[in-house]
Amino acid sequence: MKYVLVTGGVVSGLGKGVTASSIGLLLKACGLRVTAIKIDPYLNTDAGTMSPIEHGEVYVLDDGGEVDLDLGNYERFMDVKLTRDNNITTGKIYQASDIESMPFIQALGHFSYRVGANNFCLVHVSLVPVLNVVGEQKTKPTQHSVRGLRSQGLSPQILACRSTMVLDENAKAKLSQFCLLPGENIITLYDVPNIWHIPLLLRDQKAHEAIFKVLNLQGMTQEPDLDEWTCRAEACDLLHEPVRIALVGKYTCLSDSYLSVLKALIHASVSCQKKLTVDWISATNLEDATAKESPDAYKAAWKLLKGADGVLIPGGFGDRGVQGKIIAAKYARVNRIPYLGICLGMQVAVIEFARSVLGLKDANSTEFEPNTKSPCVIFMPEGSKTHMGGTMRLGSRRTYFQTKECKSAKLYGGKSFIDERHRHRYEVNPDLVTRLEKSGLSFTGKDETGQRMEIVEIPNHPYFIGVQFHPEFKSRPGNPSPVFLGFIAAACGQLEAVMQHSSRGVSNDISSIKTYQNGSATKAQAYRQEYVYGNGIGNGNGNVNGNGNGLHY
Repeated sequence: MKYVLVTGGVVSGLGKGVTASSIGLLLKACGLRVTAIKIDPYLNTDAGTMSPIEHGEVYVLDDGGEVDLDLGNYERFMDVKLTRDNNITTGKIYQASDIESMPFIQALGHFSYRVGANNFCLVHVSLVPVLNVVGEQKTKPTQHSVRGLRSQGLSPQILACRSTMVLDENAKAKLSQFCLLPGENIITLYDVPNIWHIPLLLRDQKAHEAIFKVLNLQGMTQEPDLDEWTCRAEACDLLHEPVRIALVGKYTCLSDSYLSVLKALIHASVSCQKKLTVDWISATNLEDATAKESPDAYKAAWKLLKGADGVLIPGGFGDRGVQGKIIAAKYARVNRIPYLGICLGMQVAVIEFARSVLGLKDANSTEFEPNTKSPCVIFMPEGSKTHMGGTMRLGSRRTYFQTKECKSAKLYGGKSFIDERHRHRYEVNPDLVTRLEKSGLSFTGKDETGQRMEIVEIPNHPYFIGVQFHPEFKSRPGNPSPVFLGFIAAACGQLEAVMQHSSRGVSNDISSIKTYQNGSATKAQAYRQEYVYGNGIGNGNGNVNGNGNGLHY
């Protein structure tokens, strides 16, 4: 067993997660078996009860583990399935022992000594800022960061330097001299159009060879095969036809709150050869109260909603903004705009339908109105109202399609059932299902008991699907989530073609792309010409919003 530790210095948010994910992908491309562990210093035992605004989304694993969003990066880049044991927190350490000091640095120092020098490689991610006044790359912050790391018993073998531009030879020479590292062990992670270029930066600078030299793996691995990855990264950069999605949520002030949703949208958009633009709409800004209190915000929110090609309402908790989400769901339903509701997004769609179509004006969820006379969404019987952490319906659960003729079943390739990840306490009231279905709402996916609603559709709508599960957690660059792919396809007029493609079970692998007869076209050019579903690319937040470029971590 060989170990690669990725640490960070100078400032937070440099991209340890993406760097670790990219190293994992690179090593996997060299033929190695790779997994990943994230060590978090916070005192919670897991990420389940942490605020998305402060810490980003809570990522859910197959086994129900509620973990840091970086594990999502690991799974997406390396295409692996992780467990809750792949996320270590201070809370877990204190739960297991009576250690009273910060455990991780000292433990990792002992660990590196125990496994031996040839089995342990430390990659330190650090900032090399450029002062605009002189345009010079400053190495002092990294020098101090490495010195501080060494004072705690850990010595980096490789430096991954974050900078806006390629590290110049003078800066590299300084880092080599004062950090006591050979020049070939100093890598630049400079700004790129999208984060899927990061593994390619590492490959081009021979990071894998530096790691193999430290780990005594020279001559035991193959050259990295990243042809498909390169093709996706290059093709993504050339997309220009837009697809505009309105994301109506509660935590829109921080895009990391919906990171996996954003990535799933990107995977699907690139598969449809469209450049994604996400308009972040705070749900409260669509409500009548905002029209009175802040008319400019109200007008701006409605302008974005009306200009969207599709409307997405993600999961969430609490009653703030729920009325705005219901309004958005109604707008999409009435105006026949493609709609995707996830978890709470499905529940608000059901509430809106009950109010508008069934005439149940007081229809609501008992989460928001415990004494409602028309409970459309109710607390699950096995849930706990007193203990919040880990008491929801979590992890991979099975959904059975009630018919193979619905859109969702076709998008999933005509399967009888699917396994998707869940995170919820409330569910559609089964006592109301018959009335809803008679009025035109179709529950096309249910659990094994037939009593828990998993997928809802409006059959005569261009695309109106709500899912109780979180499909974004299983979306991959080379295999987008089917319901996200259908949503984006519907938003840009490609749904029928996508469903036909999915029902035929055609391979999504990029290697199926035909090369041109004359051999003059690159793989990326072939990718752009051939209409291939199931291949996507992550992107920086600036690119997604259309208001900036560069590497986004």
